[in-house]
Amino acid sequence: MTYREAVEFGTKCLTDAGVPDAALDAWYLLQMVCRIERSYYYVHGEEDITQDAQKEYEIAVQKRAEHIPLQYIIGEQEFMGLRFKVNSNVLIPRQDTETLVEQVLKIVKPGMKVLDLCTGSGCVLISVLKNAPELTGVGSDISKTALLVAKENAKMHEVDADWIRSDLFDNITETFDVIMANPPYIPTGEILSLMPEVRDFEPENALDGGADGLDFYRKIAGQVKDYLNPGGYVYMEIGYDQGEAVSELMRNAGFTEVEVIKDLARNDRVVKGKGN
Repeated sequence: MTYREAVEFGTKCLTDAGVPDAALDAWYLLQMVCRIERSYYYVHGEEDITQDAQKEYEIAVQKRAEHIPLQYIIGEQEFMGLRFKVNSNVLIPRQDTETLVEQVLKIVKPGMKVLDLCTGSGCVLISVLKNAPELTGVGSDISKTALLVAKENAKMHEVDADWIRSDLFDNITETFDVIMANPPYIPTGEILSLMPEVRDFEPENALDGGADGLDFYRKIAGQVKDYLNPGGYVYMEIGYDQGEAVSELMRNAGFTEVEVIKDLARNDRVVKGKGN
C-alpha cells in the first residue's frame, strides 16, 4: 500500500462510516502513524509504507470509523496556537473557547491571581499564563484524572500553576482577581442528540449541565463572590442560547458590568461580570 493508497483507503472507510471530514481525518491519521508532513507526502506519495505502518494505520482508521474522536486517537489538539495532550478523561478543546481566553487576556495585569474552574485539560489556564506569565494561576477540577492531564500539559508548556481537586469551590481557600470557568452547560435532555463523537466518548460529567443546562452557573453565581477580590472579574463560557439567563444570574448575584460576548461565529459565548 502506498501513501496515496492509504489515504484513499482511509477516506473510503471513514466516508462509509459517516464520519465528517473523512479525507482530512484519513490524512491526519496517516501523518500520525508515519510521522510525515504534507510536503513529504506530495513527493513520496507513490512509495510503499511499511507493513507495520499499514497495520497501525488500519487500526487507527477503524477506531475513527467507530466515531472515536480524532483527537483522542492522535492524543492532542491545538488551542490558542498551542498543542495540548488530550484523552477520554477531558473535553477536547474547541476553538469557541478561545474567546474566553482572549477576553481574560484583555483585562489581566501583572501580579493578578487567576482561578480556572472546571479546568479539564488545563487549556484555558495554561493559555492565559503562557500569554501573561506574570500572573499566578490555579486550576481546579472534580476529576482526578483530568487534573493529571492538566499537569502534564502545564509541564509540557513550562507553565507554573497550582492544581486542586475540587467540586467548584469546595476545596478553594484563596481569593482571586479573575475567576474563569467553562462548566458543563448542555441540558440533560439534549445529551442523547449530540453527535456520537461527543455523546459516546467525551466525559459526560463535563457536558451535563442539568435539566436546563444552568445548574453550574447557579452554583458559581451563588458562591463566587466569596472567592473574588474587590473589583475582580468573572468570565464564564456559555451555550449559544444561554446569554440572557446567565446574565440574569450574575446581575441577581450583585455583579455589575455584566456583558455577553460573542465568538467568531457571532454566537453568544462568554458572560462576564465585575464584583464590587
